[in-house]
Amino acid sequence: MLKNRNKVITPDICFINSYTLRQLWAVIEENETSTLLKFGDAELVEQLLGQLQNKIVMSREEVNTINNYLNSKVSLIRDLAEGNSF
Repeated sequence: MLKNRNKVITPDICFINSYTLRQLWAVIEENETSTLLKFGDAELVEQLLGQLQNKIVMSREEVNTINNYLNSKVSLIRDLAEGNSF
């Protein structure tokens, strides 16, 4: 929390609920390894987010939060996919 001349400024934070998080990781696991590895980072995030949106309805804030979350997890997603390719 930041203070700005007697005003408290809170960052805009939207948390991911456990149901949405489970659905997101289910979407990731449902994809073929080759799919997870063939796209660039932005395309991969867009694909996964689109697939999740086909399963559940999300607010704009939730979509932005999931987008940020996926961007922060791209390396992990690729590492897991590569580990499953054997």
